[in-house]
Amino acid sequence: MEDFIRVGEKLISLEKINRLITQMLTLRSRGCSQQEVANRFGVDRSFISRLEKLGAVRKGNRIAVIAFPVKNKGEITRLLKDLGVDYILVMTNEERWRFIEEKSGLELFNEVMQILSDVKSCDIVIVAGSRQRIQWASALLEKDVLGIDLGESPLTCDQYLDPRKLRQLISAVRQDEGSHGLGSPG
Repeated sequence: MEDFIRVGEKLISLEKINRLITQMLTLRSRGCSQQEVANRFGVDRSFISRLEKLGAVRKGNRIAVIAFPVKNKGEITRLLKDLGVDYILVMTNEERWRFIEEKSGLELFNEVMQILSDVKSCDIVIVAGSRQRIQWASALLEKDVLGIDLGESPLTCDQYLDPRKLRQLISAVRQDEGSHGLGSPG
């Protein structure tokens, strides 16, 4: 049963409002402009802007972290989630090889292209891996990549990624942008 609220003579469906707002914000997160979303739903662009401000929990650059092969994957993944990192791809050596070997050529190509697209949409990219992988990531993404060197290529076994070092790097990046993680909406 839907939740309804009566406002004067109007009966308002909370479920419908929630569904429409979710659709609007989903379109925005996929790259549609505020004006495009406003036109699609028959509202003013300023409504979309105010809606985003109401729900904002953090301003600032989007951060992606890619790390492999990582021995302490669980610890690093929890840390990145706690820090509110926008895109997280952390793999052990075994997972890295499984990722490659269990897919057809087309599946692998499509998945790598999706990863590149997702990571390119981030403003700051941190790569923890071999020096060679850090350089390749920078070239593929056509942007500066902040690297945490886990050793010389090829890395054939899982490497320990120091969570303190990673936390310090992310904190430094956020301080540089003038944002300190979760805070009041701007």
